[in-house]
Amino acid sequence: MMAPDDWHHHLRDGPALATTVPAAARQFKRAIIMPNTVPPITTTELAIAYKGRIMDALRASGKPADSFEPLMTLYLTDITPPEEVKRASESGIIKAFKLYPAGATTNSASGVTDLEKCAPTLRAMAEHGILLCVHGEVTDPEIDIFDRERVFVATKLPRILEIAPGLKVVLEHLTTKEAAKAVLDAGPNVAGTITPHHLLVNRNALLAGGIRPHYYCLPILKTEEDRLALLDAVRSGCTRLFLGSDSAPHAIDNKECACGSAGVYSAHAALELYAEAFEKAGVLHLLDAFSSAHGPVFYGLPPNTERVTLEQTEWVVPPSIPFADSVVVPFLAGSKARWQLRGAQEIS
Repeated sequence: MMAPDDWHHHLRDGPALATTVPAAARQFKRAIIMPNTVPPITTTELAIAYKGRIMDALRASGKPADSFEPLMTLYLTDITPPEEVKRASESGIIKAFKLYPAGATTNSASGVTDLEKCAPTLRAMAEHGILLCVHGEVTDPEIDIFDRERVFVATKLPRILEIAPGLKVVLEHLTTKEAAKAVLDAGPNVAGTITPHHLLVNRNALLAGGIRPHYYCLPILKTEEDRLALLDAVRSGCTRLFLGSDSAPHAIDNKECACGSAGVYSAHAALELYAEAFEKAGVLHLLDAFSSAHGPVFYGLPPNTERVTLEQTEWVVPPSIPFADSVVVPFLAGSKARWQLRGAQEIS
């Protein structure tokens, strides 16, 4: 199959890059890098510096500089000026802005509180051909956490498209049947990404038999009906659905605590996990396009020319992986995986 890309990836920053960058490069040729670091990546200058740190970590890992391309994004706020969109477009390295509703997830406190406040900036994005990646949840505390994506799709997504006609929007990490339907029914300027964990498990994995914090993510895992709707969306072969792992590492102490952080780390084996999900759904033949073709077309980028091979080889996901001065517990830690990249380095 063609070398895949990841259109939603969290590398974090600082010492964590020593783990996250080579892991991403092992799986993917390119990745859209999320900007919700501390502090957030809100300007073109900050994005350029962040990309430099990523590339330093790539070289330090022993991988060649052309083995992995981080595609940068900027963190949208209420006060992001339209002029920043022009600077981002001219930089050549920034492909999208990220809309976090303020308070929706990890490091989102500086996010958008009111769509109307950033309306001129959204229109500038449409004008300059910069995409908008969206964390699609409302943050109203009166809305049940399991319904926040459904409400966003019904109320906020239409307003975004109304404010900036023609703006290309990626509704990230779809988790509900409503979100899947919204993308399938949308026009050519709306796409969606789906994670491996939302394809493989439902909320029972998080809550049944005890709380399992390493399955806690936002948007939170949903019902089996929702998971099956995501698989049906994949089966449709829609060219506006593509791979976005939302790999989001947190040190073990930040997960196994009284107020654990949201995020599932899947970069250790993301492509292998997608292969398992597609195989179980009976659509393994659609994995190549989902992983390698649909995303580049939507982003207006050329497809990768390299190829990778997946083998049906059983292996055990390690219980933990080094992460900065701690460890991160990967998705499906301790479980048997059915697929492995040929020639991929062992994970330890």
